[in-house]
Amino acid sequence: MFAVMVTVHIKPEKRDEFIKEMILDGEGSIANEEGCLLFNIIEDKEDPNCLHLYEVYTSEKAFEIHEGMPHFKRWVETTADLLAKPLEVATGTHLFPADSIWKKQE
Repeated sequence: MFAVMVTVHIKPEKRDEFIKEMILDGEGSIANEEGCLLFNIIEDKEDPNCLHLYEVYTSEKAFEIHEGMPHFKRWVETTADLLAKPLEVATGTHLFPADSIWKKQE
């Protein structure tokens, strides 16, 4: 499995607008992408204007497909001015748990 971890810093006055768009992207990813197994949006405990995304895809290719989806392109376009600073993105391959246990998020 291919994992994507993103840290997002939101302009405080744009927080509600950003979260609305972020949830739409997450819902679109789960509903429309066979290769997107998990899309979590986590609010930072110490900073409510900082979100952490944790996404799991069946492969790096599935993530590349995600980046071409209409809901993702909309998210990029609608949130660019809502960010306090650039996204922090890290990717990796799952070592544990085994790929065989993963099921699609509902």
